Amino acid sequence: MTDLCEGGMEDLWSIAVVLLQVWFSVMIGFIMIPAMFGLSLGVTSVYIQILVKILEWATLRIERGHRERSTLPVPAPLPFGLIQREGGSMEQEMGELRRYRTQSISRGEFALSDSFYFYIKGLESIVDDQVTQRFSSEELVSWNLLTRTNHNFHYISLRLTIIWGLGVIIRYCVLFPLRITLAIIGLTWLVIGTTLVGFLPNNRLKNWLSELVHLMCYRICARGLSATIQYHNKENKPQKGGICVANHTSPIDIVILANDGCYAMVGQSHGGLMGVIQRSMVRSCPHVWFERSEMRDRNAVTSRLRAHVAAKTNLPILIFPEGTCINNTSVMMFKKGSFEIGGTIYPVAIKYDPRFGDAFWNSAKYNMVNYLLRMMTSWAIVVNVWYLPPMTRREGEDAAQFANRVKSAIAHQGGLLDMAWDGSLKRAKVKEEFKEQQQKMYSSMVMGKKAPANA
Repeated sequence: MTDLCEGGMEDLWSIAVVLLQVWFSVMIGFIMIPAMFGLSLGVTSVYIQILVKILEWATLRIERGHRERSTLPVPAPLPFGLIQREGGSMEQEMGELRRYRTQSISRGEFALSDSFYFYIKGLESIVDDQVTQRFSSEELVSWNLLTRTNHNFHYISLRLTIIWGLGVIIRYCVLFPLRITLAIIGLTWLVIGTTLVGFLPNNRLKNWLSELVHLMCYRICARGLSATIQYHNKENKPQKGGICVANHTSPIDIVILANDGCYAMVGQSHGGLMGVIQRSMVRSCPHVWFERSEMRDRNAVTSRLRAHVAAKTNLPILIFPEGTCINNTSVMMFKKGSFEIGGTIYPVAIKYDPRFGDAFWNSAKYNMVNYLLRMMTSWAIVVNVWYLPPMTRREGEDAAQFANRVKSAIAHQGGLLDMAWDGSLKRAKVKEEFKEQQQKMYSSMVMGKKAPANA
């Protein structure tokens, strides 16, 4: 009996070894090697096409279920939140409130109806302000089979429930282990490869090998997210000695952009695993890492970035001027520091397809580990990247105006809302200067003067 048990265990171990060999052979041969050389076998494209068909069928089935069950409310989509705002200026909206008066606002006299404008704006902000909703997940018109939180979608049909269950098995038992394995391999190779390259003397060979290692590692990590990335207008790709600025939705924005070219990263120095990765990267490539004390010194940061840009052989700096992640619907105010450095700005617009997964990182709700687990158990990451024509600061244009011009171009290209609010309001109170701007604008109208240009 003992011999039979031992023989059975040996057989199980043999089967497990064979399965692992097959697993790694398929992963290396069909995913890693093509990814390292920027090639695709088309498997991901077919997978995305199948997903689109399934999601379309699920949407139609849900709509039919709503019609069959009159007790189920059919919510109307609210793409711009709970409140539909007209989007006019203060003067236009106050003029609308004064429409029953013979006196126009251009005469510069106070009207009691003006107070209703501020009442309305205050109530709108209490119910659904424009800033807070940019830090919550983007609303979907239909269910993407990733959650069961909406009771309206429960048990609409047996087939829909079965497909959802199969999706859970595929995402957690097949895709998740594969993605974890690829992510570990990609990060391990990044640390080892950049460390080895760092021992070489500074020359063209070292720069070439460094870029090759970075590209390979980021491409492996992108495959680990089942990322399907469409790059547009590649003739406008950021060049060495320039500054690449992009809207910010997720920490994986770096992986998405670096999958098509190498960048010098800018950020705060960390400890632990992230610190190991940062130290290995900086050995092979001039990334710009700051200590916490340096980050508080604006002049020191600007000086180091200006010195990096001055060397036209250095990789373009990648900066996210919003300073925080926004929910893939809008672009918020750009910090002007990136636009005071000088040099050429290369704007990039990034827009994720929310049907396949929510790429937005709500740092107030999820830590980094939880966020990455959500990413690796989603269907896929589908994203469009637009390279915009390079932009330079115009004569007489200050850094803030230049930043707003670049922000508007990115928002227009990506189909995103152009917001004037500072993303730091996610964790801070409104600055007094914002309140003063509104007061100055109204005061100028009452006094019959032109509102200040910076208001």
